[in-house]
Amino acid sequence: MPDLKPITLAGVPAALLKAHRYRLLNDSSAAESICQDILLVDPTNVDAIVTNVLAISDQFTAAMGDTLERARAAATQLQDPYRNAYYNGIVCERWAKAILHRGMLRAEQAAYDWFVRAMAWYEKAEAIRPDGNDEAILRWNTCVRVMARNPRIREREAEAYTPDLE
Repeated sequence: MPDLKPITLAGVPAALLKAHRYRLLNDSSAAESICQDILLVDPTNVDAIVTNVLAISDQFTAAMGDTLERARAAATQLQDPYRNAYYNGIVCERWAKAILHRGMLRAEQAAYDWFVRAMAWYEKAEAIRPDGNDEAILRWNTCVRVMARNPRIREREAEAYTPDLE
């Protein structure tokens, strides 16, 4: 396997523009790769970290695999407590929607659990948000509306089990 070639620090702004463009073109794996190249030379670049989280979570419906773990790991790189909470919420919300999209067995109950996790992250973000920043509230409301529109998205019911003692 050939070695990766590092980009220059001077090339980071143009690389970020390309990563954004690839996301718009629905080529999120290319955007993720570009973000990884940026983060190798500029590990604390917030725009690259955020774009990486979004690029990975864009891939949830197409290929679940290890995308959840990669997205969560990317979100933990955000040092700012507000952004960390907000983008962890984004990851959970997008995972819930991917579960619904795939239509797996008991998808609605699994999605409910992930929506609840997302909303807990959004509450954390809301509590520490900058003045005038309502994006966590907007995402919270989106989760509520998605669940309201689909009444099958609900909490798991405890399965009743009565052992036969005879």
